Amino acid sequence: MANESLPIAKSIDIRMCGYDEYWLQNQIVENPSCLHLGDVEVVSREKQQAMGGRLDILLKDPEDDSMYEVEVMLGETDETHIIRTIEYWDNEKRRWPQRQHYPVLVAESITRRFFNVVQLLSHAIPIIGIQVNIVEAGGQRMLTFSKVIDTYEEPDDGDPAAEVHDETYWRNKSSATTDAAKYLYELVGPLYTQPVLKYVKNYISIQVEGSVYWWLSQRSGNKSLIGIWLLEKYIPKAREMLDQKGIANTLKKSQEIRMVTDKDGLAKSSEIMKELAVLVKQSWEE
Repeated sequence: MANESLPIAKSIDIRMCGYDEYWLQNQIVENPSCLHLGDVEVVSREKQQAMGGRLDILLKDPEDDSMYEVEVMLGETDETHIIRTIEYWDNEKRRWPQRQHYPVLVAESITRRFFNVVQLLSHAIPIIGIQVNIVEAGGQRMLTFSKVIDTYEEPDDGDPAAEVHDETYWRNKSSATTDAAKYLYELVGPLYTQPVLKYVKNYISIQVEGSVYWWLSQRSGNKSLIGIWLLEKYIPKAREMLDQKGIANTLKKSQEIRMVTDKDGLAKSSEIMKELAVLVKQSWEE
């Protein structure tokens, strides 16, 4: 096996293969999972924006209703592409303010200059950069998508510091999510050093040294969506633990596990939550 010869792939310009941006949009619409954003659904295509322009593709995660505003471009990324991506994201965010929104820039080539620009933007805007290529190897051509920028980790859209609320606000908004958050805090808090239960507009979080590692947001039926941040290497172990106990869970991006439950559900799975809390602690200590 060590001496086995494998074909070496080479990238080919998409336009030189006879395809255009509309063709690439078709490939994404027919198989949206190719973008590595999870089990997302297509909401619309070429959506007319109120302020002008057309959003290439609008995707939605049916689990938590988060939305992805996708802009597609062949060739190298340019300023107008980045600006359009952010503008369309902002328009949809204003239309659906209670949902999480992610601008997604799909380009054939994200050059170093614009990679740096997009990476800087990603600290304030949850922008995701995906590079798309046609590669040829062994006489076969394949379309590949690689996520090259995805550094945004906060679950809230907007500046959390500007949206600070308190327990009373959340009691009125969702007493069930408030109860679940307080129970989880009491359950896993003792494992951490000076954890803080923080209330903002769209979620309640457990923070350690200012970073969010657990968060809860309101869902229907007095349920709550819980997000847990872990290093990628701990994700398989965490999901296996949950699966063995029959706790439904999904992987969001590459470092976040999500589940829908309530205070009673947390109580029934308290030992598992404590074990997950240990993995969370190991994640940020590394």
